[in-house]
Amino acid sequence: MAEKKKPNIFKRIAQKFKDVRQELKRVIWPTKEKLIQNSAVVLVVIAVCAILLTAIGKGAGWILEKAGFYTQNVETTATTTIASDASGDTTTLAPSEAAPSEEPSET
Repeated sequence: MAEKKKPNIFKRIAQKFKDVRQELKRVIWPTKEKLIQNSAVVLVVIAVCAILLTAIGKGAGWILEKAGFYTQNVETTATTTIASDASGDTTTLAPSEAAPSEEPSET
């Protein structure tokens, strides 16, 4: 049985381009009016979906905020200063030595 020899690469590429050209001749292209109408429908659907997804995201965020998922527990420490003697020395008492008090600096 004799094997069929494939045509060289350039002939195969040329044949593919001819096939593509023949297929494009068979395509029924839309009219300008139909193209504009379809494009408008696509843009409206995209806009509606964007609005809906934004509303869902904002609504879910509002619900989670009201449910307490976004509240931050901030631990604060209080310090008390007591004047102990007449020499002007003061004693500072801190309830927790683990985390120092973070107060905003005034500039």
